[in-house]
Amino acid sequence: MKIYFHGATGDVTGSAYHVKTKHASVLVDCGLFQGGKEEKAKNRQRATLESGKLDAVVLTHAHLDHIGRLPLLTQHDYEGPIYATQATLDVARLILRDSYFLQKGDLDRENRKRARSGQAPLEPLFTEEDVLRLKPLIRAIAYNQPVQVAPGVQARLVDAGHVIGSASVELTVEEDGKKKVVVFSGDLGPRGAPLLNDPVPFERADAVIMESTYGDRNHHSLYDTAVEARKIIAKVIEAKAKILVPIFAVGRTQLLLYLLAGAFRKKTLPRFPIYLDSPLAIEATKIYGKHNELFDEEAQSMVKSGDLRENLQSAKFCPTAEDSKALNNVKGPCMIMAGSGMCTSGRIMHHLRHNLHYPETAVLMVGFQSPGTLGRQLVDGKESVSIFGEEIAVRASIHTMGGFSAHAGQDELLKWFAAVAPSKPRTIITHGEDRVRKIFSELIRSRHGLRPECPNLGDVIEI
Repeated sequence: MKIYFHGATGDVTGSAYHVKTKHASVLVDCGLFQGGKEEKAKNRQRATLESGKLDAVVLTHAHLDHIGRLPLLTQHDYEGPIYATQATLDVARLILRDSYFLQKGDLDRENRKRARSGQAPLEPLFTEEDVLRLKPLIRAIAYNQPVQVAPGVQARLVDAGHVIGSASVELTVEEDGKKKVVVFSGDLGPRGAPLLNDPVPFERADAVIMESTYGDRNHHSLYDTAVEARKIIAKVIEAKAKILVPIFAVGRTQLLLYLLAGAFRKKTLPRFPIYLDSPLAIEATKIYGKHNELFDEEAQSMVKSGDLRENLQSAKFCPTAEDSKALNNVKGPCMIMAGSGMCTSGRIMHHLRHNLHYPETAVLMVGFQSPGTLGRQLVDGKESVSIFGEEIAVRASIHTMGGFSAHAGQDELLKWFAAVAPSKPRTIITHGEDRVRKIFSELIRSRHGLRPECPNLGDVIEI
């Protein structure tokens, strides 16, 4: 068995792992590279995702960095099944449709610039037809339901606690009369976080492909982060100003709404207007409601009692561009939650452009910010940033809310791995910056006597 690494090696986007045996070819995730120009350019490098006969695709969850290159498969005439939980498939349809329209808008702007400088236009990465051709390929599977996905390859999904429907993947591979178990962690969620259940570990594997997004540090506790956020919000409410939250449409949005509902119910914050300015986040929130059987016990209780709906009456959806533009004229206090989470595109760009220069504005960064993104520049304290070609002074306060992360911190990653470590698996560290991978690998080596590997883009390992 060989595993080819087509992304998430030395960075946290582009997850794609190609498992090949003598009789089968399975792709685990097919994510988009995100970040600056250099990262985005990798999406145009025709990785051999379709090399050989690809029998199946198995998805861990529906974030763009795990599913965004799926249309490239149908572009190359892939017609096999795509396996994931039903919630992941529901969200994936939204994410990919949104990705296409964002890509189209970005490409139109880029080609106008290229035309003015006499350069040839760029072709789209994929077309709407490529996205539509994915629909008949999807196959929903439940947690803990073993499914034969290819000759000699059985997949089992368990809850990863990251976003609704997220999963870690266990592949049991039979070849030449021998069985090997390969585990893909996917993105792991934090233990004890509200709304979703804790990530489920494995007890045995021959190989583990392990994420390391926050392998170098722990988050602030969710409790401490929530207290800090309430203080920031209360101050902005008193100043009658705006709170801008660059959101990840799936996961962070729903967690924040849930926490705000709890704060209103407990009266630790007065009710104030919340504007969800993201068509994608609006639809994703509806999907969360549709799959509330995947919530943890406390969240299910809030849903059944009606408390969740009652305490979110001040939240308003802004589906149209006109709704979004109207927010420029809305007076504070208010919170505007808009995509994208790393400030690489979407409606948050306009709100930042209009409000970053006001000292009373607060910006809450609630997720990981990849190098090269506008979000990373804000977190790193740049005094001015370029938005739509205009230099904008950063006078607003920028607050990093690490405790709201949907990712497990260092200790939580180590605890998840500790369950499988006694089986002495071959350990491959991915989905982390190189410095972080090195730190996390050393911790695994010192605690468990294993020697983790950190592959590069295009590397192949044989098991």
